Amino acid sequence: MTGRWERLRSAWRRIEAFHQEWFDARWRYALRREARTQQDTLRAMLLLQTLGVEDPAGYETLDLIPYMVADLHEWHQRMGRETFGDAGVCC
Repeated sequence: MTGRWERLRSAWRRIEAFHQEWFDARWRYALRREARTQQDTLRAMLLLQTLGVEDPAGYETLDLIPYMVADLHEWHQRMGRETFGDAGVCC
């Protein structure tokens, strides 16, 4: 009886492995391509910064600064700090 359950469990594991491989194979290429794109973007940003070129997205993100400053107070309190930065930065 124990041998039968072991064979059944082994068969079920093979079916699960096949099922996982079948569905992962469909997305594997797209996931690798996306990871490569993200790594290339990070490398380019780091290289530009190392060479002294300003961040190309810096100008576009200037509009976000007021929202980030407003959110800074809640963030540093969640992190457990009563004050953050120099006087005038927050609190």
